[in-house]
Amino acid sequence: MYVTQATQAGSPDVLQYTQTDAPSPGPGQVLVRTGAIGVNFIDTYHRSGVYPMDFPLVPGLEGAGTVSAVGEGVTTAAEGDRVAWATSASGSYAEQVLVDADHALPVPDEVELTTAAAVPLQGMTAQMLTDGVVSLEPGQTVLLTAGAGGVGLLLTQLATAAGARVITTVSTPEKEELSRQAGAAAVIRYDQLGNLTEELPAQVRELTGGVGVDVAYDGVGKDTFDASLASVRPRGMLVLFGGASGQVPPFDLQRLNSAGSLFVTRPTLFHYIADPEERRLRAGTVFAAVRTGALNVRIGAEYPLAEAAEAHRALENRRTTGKVLLLP
Repeated sequence: MYVTQATQAGSPDVLQYTQTDAPSPGPGQVLVRTGAIGVNFIDTYHRSGVYPMDFPLVPGLEGAGTVSAVGEGVTTAAEGDRVAWATSASGSYAEQVLVDADHALPVPDEVELTTAAAVPLQGMTAQMLTDGVVSLEPGQTVLLTAGAGGVGLLLTQLATAAGARVITTVSTPEKEELSRQAGAAAVIRYDQLGNLTEELPAQVRELTGGVGVDVAYDGVGKDTFDASLASVRPRGMLVLFGGASGQVPPFDLQRLNSAGSLFVTRPTLFHYIADPEERRLRAGTVFAAVRTGALNVRIGAEYPLAEAAEAHRALENRRTTGKVLLLP
């Protein structure tokens, strides 16, 4: 089979398309013939060494496909089942992927595998951000950076469905239109701001009667953290869930005091799906919303598995909207 792997940490150039033997499922595992692979920003952290990893590395946590073999003791999946996953045992940038059986998420018949591959990580992330990290309530107002990204479009829909008012930031007219279509009540073009740290909070407060937002969701990180923090109302919360522009450096906690007794959290999805029952509940909620059409999943770009490096470049340079997929 073919895989895309990196022999060392580095730029997208370290990703190489190569041939290797297909793995065999061990006890409690299933082997899945991949239909589509989700590309996520965490993949770039793994590839580049931001998060320490063992090399050679087949990146990728997420995908969807059809079970082709089952290991000893597996009773929850069978050959021919359509499954998705948010974490794999052998790396998802491959034509065949090992998945622990209890992490194999059933895909409804009405959902295509390409759509299913786009849902596990970003869909469950958006779900846990709106109903887990924070339980949004009707009438609340939230700020969301990168509103036209994969998580951004899904989170906007879920937050709006919960009755919240969503203010997003984007960088182009095309992304603004996508964000509005997802339900954003207001969109701020940060590419039109001269001083993001000062001007974004000022615009947010104009839109909130001078109060600020109840929750700021920031997946961009270093470039937007200060502006997001300054946009939160007293006793509100900043949820830092990513670092597309780089990791936020250490900061003085006294800033939270002086800004109005604010809360800051840095969640990761894997702590919210570590329990099998909670994982099934979150996945089931997201897939049900996709199946009924309540949640629209935008596939922004598809690349052949052999062109994973170009997919990483596009993601890191913020040239993407919606979900990025690799197709074996």
